[in-house]
Amino acid sequence: QLQLVESGGGLVQPGGSLRLSCAASGFTLDKYAVGWFRQAPGKEREGVSYISSADDSTYYAPSVKGRFTISRDNAKNTVYLQMNSLKPEDTAVYYCAADWGSYYSTSFDEYDYWGQGTQVTVSS
Repeated sequence: QLQLVESGGGLVQPGGSLRLSCAASGFTLDKYAVGWFRQAPGKEREGVSYISSADDSTYYAPSVKGRFTISRDNAKNTVYLQMNSLKPEDTAVYYCAADWGSYYSTSFDEYDYWGQGTQVTVSS
């Protein structure tokens, strides 16, 4: 069974940190670009960060640039999202998704596999 599983979400105070993990099973992530997306209640899904498979080039949404870091560990078949200096507006369900190919896409429709999501809540 081909699937992505996110973990690492939780409740954190403003200014705190979390590291999300996106683990693949049934396929190897090293041939896929991977994106992290999030959706807050009443809001549209948005792309947060992406990483390519060809050269590990990355993209960050302006709202998270300088605070979040995406990385991959091919030996563990996992992609991470390190989130620092968290703000209440970062509260959302975070999803990872994999897109077959060398370079990331910012289009949701390009992604072949999606995880079930992990809740991140930033609150005091």
